[in-house]
Amino acid sequence: MGTITVAMPQFELFIFVFLRMGALIAGLPVFGSRNIPILFRLGLAFAVAFLLLPLLGDVPTPPVNHPLALVMAAGAEILIGLVIGLTVRLFFSGIQLAGQMAGYQMGLALANVMDPNTSAQMPILSQFNNLIATLIFLSLNAHHWCLKAMIDSFHRIPIGGMSLHPELIRDLMDMGGQMFVVAVSLGAPVIVALLLVSVSLGLVARTVPQMNIFIVAMPLKIMVGLAFVGLCLPHLVNYLNALFTQLPQTLIRLMILMGG
Repeated sequence: MGTITVAMPQFELFIFVFLRMGALIAGLPVFGSRNIPILFRLGLAFAVAFLLLPLLGDVPTPPVNHPLALVMAAGAEILIGLVIGLTVRLFFSGIQLAGQMAGYQMGLALANVMDPNTSAQMPILSQFNNLIATLIFLSLNAHHWCLKAMIDSFHRIPIGGMSLHPELIRDLMDMGGQMFVVAVSLGAPVIVALLLVSVSLGLVARTVPQMNIFIVAMPLKIMVGLAFVGLCLPHLVNYLNALFTQLPQTLIRLMILMGG
């Protein structure tokens, strides 16, 4: 009966690859959804790590001679995967925030649906933007870019060799601010249009006091808001294409900074 022998350095490399891949899948907006069972995500991370292992034969594994060193190395691998996954999630957060801002202006703040990614209540327009962004993300094969970035990360960031460079923290903070820039860029047309509608309704209320402006304002804002959402769909698609196209450069810069 045959036996399978696994060298300890190779087993350690597999564990670190599995931890990094598992953290990445948990952070990605599509694969990290709460609707996907945890066993499936663990199995996917295990399968990807198993397939990547032959490609990483020349990746050095530092000797781990102490339990504390093992814990620190494992924590560093998890942190690398989370940084890469959450970087992508920040893009989606900005897109959802744009829909939330426009929904408040339209008066749809109370019309919420269940978000499958977070199992939390989300405005309708936010969920609409999220679905459009997810379709574009998958149509561009951007999830393949994330997996490729994970493969490159083992060559750019050695096992247990992550460093918290000051520019890395600065870049992560800048991406957090960029989330609001994305939200304003996507929601500006609808927000400006509804602002003009509010100003016009204010002038009508001053000139025609007999009109019940509150009854007229609600359906009018919803109609104008939905009309501008439809008119801005080409802008939304083009903007998201350009946004996701910048993702590989962003991930490469983060990996260079994490590699010290």
